[in-house]
Amino acid sequence: MTETLFDKVAIVGLGLIGSSMARGIKKHGLSTTVIGFDGSPDVRARSRELGFCDAIAESAEEAVANARLVVLAVPVGAMEAAAQSVAPHLAEGAIVTDVGSVKAAVVRQVGPVLPDHAVFVPGHPVAGTEYSGPEAGFAELFEGRWYVLTPCERSTAAGIEAVEALWRGLGSTIEQMTPEHHDIVLAMTSHVPHLIAYNIVGTAAELETVTQSEVIKFSAGGFRDFTRIASSDPVMWRDVFLSNKDAVLEVLGRFSEDLAALQRLIRWDDGQALQDRFTRSRAIRHSIIDAGQDTADADFGRPHGHDD
Repeated sequence: MTETLFDKVAIVGLGLIGSSMARGIKKHGLSTTVIGFDGSPDVRARSRELGFCDAIAESAEEAVANARLVVLAVPVGAMEAAAQSVAPHLAEGAIVTDVGSVKAAVVRQVGPVLPDHAVFVPGHPVAGTEYSGPEAGFAELFEGRWYVLTPCERSTAAGIEAVEALWRGLGSTIEQMTPEHHDIVLAMTSHVPHLIAYNIVGTAAELETVTQSEVIKFSAGGFRDFTRIASSDPVMWRDVFLSNKDAVLEVLGRFSEDLAALQRLIRWDDGQALQDRFTRSRAIRHSIIDAGQDTADADFGRPHGHDD
């Protein structure tokens, strides 16, 4: 049990991230009370049945009343509307934070909407799975993962300290950077890889000379791992690409140039250059494992059944 940081935390949006935060905050005793709210009546009902919050509010106003910390855990495209829904009801000195995977756009949308007496501390937990919804959440999601803090003009030293303490309590390691730098880093490490996964799965589905049954049957050749990424929440990723357009297009342009270079090496039978590129890529994979961001276990650590 860690130190109780807040009397009341309100979480607006009860998907994977929001429900995992609620579970983690309760597990570690970081707040006396955790109140959840979601715009979907169905999600509210399912969350109430799952019982990971102390209570599920029926309105944003009810959820954030007297809350010291308010978490906006909705898709990036819904951040401004969520901020507008809570803004009139925020307590004096309330800290508002978000979990969006795009930061510059969220700062532009949310900051001006909040009342002067509230503090805004944007951030992004770099954690997730391909699953979504309140059933998908679990308290350990953020343990050993990075949390990127991206302060803005609406942030205060006390607000930053409180949000940092929350994420340390959830098990995350904290890195601080500007919203703009965050967006170019995440475009490279997350957004464009997801775009590539969506695209290659779409290409396979439309390739007329290969049947869908063959694609599914032989997916372990590598295609399977693209489909895992491409099965992520489509609404969330639609919003990410539209909100982080400039950074994504910049990285995508560089990727297209490098892909064209690989095409030339294959066309010219330049085996040594191909091997050199693949060797550098392998070294990056080992670096990710060494940094504790993945496992070196065979087959990406997937469990395998055994015959009795």
